[in-house]
Amino acid sequence: MPTSACGINCDICKLNLMGICSSCGSGKSPEARKKLEAQNRIFGNTCAILSCACMNNLSHCLRDCNMFPCDNFRLGPYPFSPGFLSMQERRRKQTPPALTHNSTPVAIPAEYWESLEKRDMQMLCNFTLANPHPSGGLVFRFLREDILVDTSERCLKRLKEGIWEKTEDPLLELITLLYFNNIKSFHPIGKDIVGTSDLKEAHFFRGPHTLKLSPLSERYGNDLNGFKDAAEYLGGKAVDMASSGYMLLPFPRVPLYYLLWKGDDEFKPRISVLFERSVEEYFEADAIWGLVTRVSFALLKGPEC
Repeated sequence: MPTSACGINCDICKLNLMGICSSCGSGKSPEARKKLEAQNRIFGNTCAILSCACMNNLSHCLRDCNMFPCDNFRLGPYPFSPGFLSMQERRRKQTPPALTHNSTPVAIPAEYWESLEKRDMQMLCNFTLANPHPSGGLVFRFLREDILVDTSERCLKRLKEGIWEKTEDPLLELITLLYFNNIKSFHPIGKDIVGTSDLKEAHFFRGPHTLKLSPLSERYGNDLNGFKDAAEYLGGKAVDMASSGYMLLPFPRVPLYYLLWKGDDEFKPRISVLFERSVEEYFEADAIWGLVTRVSFALLKGPEC
């Protein structure tokens, strides 16, 4: 594999083309172990980055390691500049642009907040397992964190050091408003689990509106332990499905089942998502797409170190 564990693509390096230097390979590759043996034999020590990737069974640091950029990169002479590492650290804290299934920016209609303000908050709490808040809104659990739906200020808030602070998360705000506006009753979990092809609007999830799961397959397809760590970090509960499966709860009574299928000589690894059939009572197809997109981002981001 031409791309090394550190992220350098040796395939486009003239040293590699001239046969002077070979790729270190990914941290899981035989090339990496051979390179470490050669380094130790010739130099008496090894590359800290490659050694760490091999020891932790990570293919590529930039994609697979939740601690990147670490001191192995910061304190070493190469391969990246301090400016590049600072940029990586800063931008990894950002949320991707909130886009709809049509790649347009998410917009929050004012009437969604107006409609929610008219609902019986105590009844909503009973239906959704949310908790009432003195502001007149409610607090619900999104994966591993509490979210305040502040109806007085018409925004979502996250708890930081004991203080509720406004958060800019348009996609989460949109699906939250849709959920609390649309729910009229609740259903038991685990009774009727379906895929997109079983939904009433199954046709929606074809072509350009296919669920965006390929980044997850690329990241976790050959890393079941990484998938497990990310899912459990988000509060996921293991389910006996596929090679590895987890039930995640973006809302306390709205589970998503993420299933990872290991690849083999014939098939590539893949990830699929299942739902409770009742999801259609809360969300239309485009909102289901948005819900999966938002949860998938959290899963892709993984544990924060």
